[in-house]
Amino acid sequence: MRDTRESRLLLVLLIAIAFALITVDIRGGEDSPVDGARGAAATVFGPIENGVASAVDPVGNAIAAVRDSGERHDRIAQLEQDNAALKAKLGSDDRNSSRLAQLDKMLKTAGAGQYGIKGAEVIAIGAAQGFSWTVTIDVGSSDGVTRDMTVLNGDGLVGRVTTVGPNTATVLLANDPDFTVGTRMEATDELGFASGQGDQPFRVELLNGKAKINKGDRLVTFGSQADRPFVPGVPVGVVSRVDPSGGDLTRTIYVRPFVSFTKLDIVGVVVQTPDKDPRDAVLPPKPKPTPTPTVTVTVTPSADVPVDGQLQ
Repeated sequence: MRDTRESRLLLVLLIAIAFALITVDIRGGEDSPVDGARGAAATVFGPIENGVASAVDPVGNAIAAVRDSGERHDRIAQLEQDNAALKAKLGSDDRNSSRLAQLDKMLKTAGAGQYGIKGAEVIAIGAAQGFSWTVTIDVGSSDGVTRDMTVLNGDGLVGRVTTVGPNTATVLLANDPDFTVGTRMEATDELGFASGQGDQPFRVELLNGKAKINKGDRLVTFGSQADRPFVPGVPVGVVSRVDPSGGDLTRTIYVRPFVSFTKLDIVGVVVQTPDKDPRDAVLPPKPKPTPTPTVTVTVTPSADVPVDGQLQ
């Protein structure tokens, strides 16, 4: 197309329409009028992203070996069987060894919480469908994944599914400013709501303004009605800062997430919820405090040192 006055006007018009759609999408949130278009885009472009990821990563298909954990009472045994199969399929180079470690840790987390998961690989990141903290994973409706399912990895809560195509899905990460999840404090059961703050710690509003919270205390998901979008017991993070209560009805604390959102690779979508709340069973063992070394010094006086003012 030649650079004419008409072509320049057309370009300006298209840019204006694009910015208008972005603004409507952001303000609309989950009820955005362009949500249908996003779903259609996921259907069209998802297979392309999936195909590219498979082409450049020959072990990517091994992730599909992580299947539903089967009947509720056979979950742990099935997870161990899946893990053994994955070990046989994955190679021994450094990258695959790292991914195998991630899979192993995630399967143990799922077993501890009795979550039936569908293993997935992160194949795209960023804001391809908006300005949110999102990733695209290589499972979709054909794998039993639907909207508002919990996503986790071996460390804890990753996010929730927001858009689903036949073979891919979009996950809103837990550190997104629009993300909110109900939380429960380990042991004390104090309830609150955690909100994402990008690359900053979660901000958690506790319902009890007089709750006694200490740095190092840990949180898990409280769970949602019918376990959607959140199943209970998934590790969230560790308290890193506590604001003074000040007599308010609520209390604000800041929580360092267990999950590193800039290093996501292998994740699991919870497609089967646990029979009962696992409570704190999924949390990792608390680190043991490092003992402070003590030094005992024994002094033996010599014959030439005065004792009680007298010379020996």
